[in-house]
Amino acid sequence: MTVEQFSTRVVIVGGGPVGMGLAIDLGQRGVRCHVIERYPTPQRVPKGQNLTQRTGEHFLAWGVREAIAEARFIPPEVSTGGLTTYGTLLSDYHYGWLSREKVRAFYYTDNDRLPQYQTEAVLRKRVAELESVTCHYGYRVTSVSSQQGRAQVMAITDDGQTIEISGDYAVGCDGSRSVVREAAQISQIRDDHDKKMVLLVFRSTQLVELLKRYPDKSYFNVLNPELGGYWQFFGKVDLGEQFFFHAPVPVDTTEDNYDFHSMLKEIVGADIDVAFDYIGFWDLRIATARTYRAGCLMIAGDAAHSHPPYGGFGINTGFEDVRNLGWKLEAVLGGLAPETLLDTYSLERQPVFKSTADDFIGKMIEDDKNFVSEFDPARDLSAFESAWALRSEGGDKEVFNFEPNYEGSPIVLGGAGGPCSARGAHSYDARPGHHLAPAEWTSGTSMGEALGHGFCLIALDASEAERTIIRTWLADAGYAAKVVHDSYAGTRARWAHRFILVRPDHFVAWVGDQLPEQFESIWRASLGHHALDRASAA
Repeated sequence: MTVEQFSTRVVIVGGGPVGMGLAIDLGQRGVRCHVIERYPTPQRVPKGQNLTQRTGEHFLAWGVREAIAEARFIPPEVSTGGLTTYGTLLSDYHYGWLSREKVRAFYYTDNDRLPQYQTEAVLRKRVAELESVTCHYGYRVTSVSSQQGRAQVMAITDDGQTIEISGDYAVGCDGSRSVVREAAQISQIRDDHDKKMVLLVFRSTQLVELLKRYPDKSYFNVLNPELGGYWQFFGKVDLGEQFFFHAPVPVDTTEDNYDFHSMLKEIVGADIDVAFDYIGFWDLRIATARTYRAGCLMIAGDAAHSHPPYGGFGINTGFEDVRNLGWKLEAVLGGLAPETLLDTYSLERQPVFKSTADDFIGKMIEDDKNFVSEFDPARDLSAFESAWALRSEGGDKEVFNFEPNYEGSPIVLGGAGGPCSARGAHSYDARPGHHLAPAEWTSGTSMGEALGHGFCLIALDASEAERTIIRTWLADAGYAAKVVHDSYAGTRARWAHRFILVRPDHFVAWVGDQLPEQFESIWRASLGHHALDRASAA
């Protein structure tokens, strides 16, 4: 058997959206990488559809923002909001849910809604434009190992073609049953809910007509009291007749022994025509890897964290993983940062997902379980309606409270110093460890263009002495660093600081109202060279 061999800087195992996102992030930075992906073309199963404004910022950085907008099945002018109903889809008891447009002002792009296979197709096309990225489609990974500090990955096609790729690092973006995670012997924190879930993709003209009563909604979760808090979840794939549906089913359910048509009619609350395009199953569980790195092996996306599709966190969290990791790999491979900088990938991202799982996904399930247990319209209609009204008022609380941040990171200087978490509060203030909210520039430059792909120092009303410090830093930086000068006025004053050091992933590393003469020490600390006392750096 002939084995074709390759050597590269980074091997990406798994070429779904998250793997392709990492390939683009690295490829644009000139970091050579090889992607191994089992499927020659994207699998047409509509999942991972709710894309946040923050994910839109990633798309802008990766040069695919316009292509993603063109790939949408649901036009941008149609709301991507959700709806929660009680009992059946057509229930009189319902309220709006997860309206992400309410936090739009804190980001500089809009959110999107399109099937994962559309997103993946756009990302694949972008990857093909990058000379530093090589893709191997149709290959199944057979082994992953670490030998003398380098990653070794073997893969094979169905007809026996075999490749072996050696890399400084390998990143597993290969799903919840990750080969890379197993090879790295990374264990998981698992919260099994012991539920077998069905995924149905179907077409229905009658359901299209029935849902005209909710003209500004694209997805719907039905709170069925018989399920003890677990959702029955509908979503529009497009503006035509295609829908997807998730729900718990008996553990022995198969495609052939269950009447899914009757199930859908009961959940909708009306008779509807149904033509199935796909029937599949998955296990409902929340699993978090205990670490995202073991030496030269790392994991991202579903390989690092998996959960039920509650709140649309999955694909967005995976994209944030690789946006965090890409610049750190570049800095380490380029000799600008110590290898320990890669440890901050796990130190920042793992607790953020653990918080997502505990404070949002798990809490949703528990809150719904408690509600259906305590309130029943058949038992006490008045008490139920009062409680339902209170739920309606808080239908978007997850949108406002979900604000991933790295306050506890060792490479974040100053700030509140709390733990890295998904729970926070949106704010225009420039806060260390938090995503930087947008503002307008005097030049009219866009926010994404102003910040760029490397470190960026925002300098507002800088004195000549401070400009000298900045020029000295830029001359010695040896990295893609830039400075944006402007006045401390207009919407920029909302940042509440004159100097803001922004990381390549557009999280704030440091803020100050005076620029220290040894500014380079702050920048180097944000690259993991040494720790600074938070109080003295503030």
